[in-house]
Amino acid sequence: MSLLRFLGIAKPDAAPAAGETRTVREIAAKLERLPPETARFLAGFAYVLARVANADLVIAEAEAEEMRSTVRLLAGLSSDEADLVVEIAKSQARLLGGTENYVVTREFRRSSTPLQRAQLLECLYAVTAADGTISGAESREIANVAEELGFTRAEANALRTKYRDKLSELQR
Repeated sequence: MSLLRFLGIAKPDAAPAAGETRTVREIAAKLERLPPETARFLAGFAYVLARVANADLVIAEAEAEEMRSTVRLLAGLSSDEADLVVEIAKSQARLLGGTENYVVTREFRRSSTPLQRAQLLECLYAVTAADGTISGAESREIANVAEELGFTRAEANALRTKYRDKLSELQR
């Protein structure tokens, strides 16, 4: 049972759409004004951002603000809607972490275009770099996500070089 449902905030589970996970359904349900496919896409996107930001067990306020800005621009959300999406995604990533990480990312890969996956990978670096440093744990998690999204190591490393000055292992 999810925390949101326990608190009476979430609606009872409806039959899940193809490829939906509980995490994606809970975030998407809060975005009722958006078309269902858009809401599910945004929910998966936000969750993967939170997954990577939480890799070092701390989501810095600068990282959370970058996540809010990203989802606001991505879907044309209000500030309140972006705040809600990010808070739910952060909560779900902290609570469900290992159990949902691969499943949500796999479903995001299945339901997104190559361009959308590339945008997500770029955003992962932007979010983790927002606090000035991409930790080793965050960098490893981005590499895992890149692989799960179908990127080759060379493709992921090409993007990684743009954030070279933020990588903790190269800042020493």
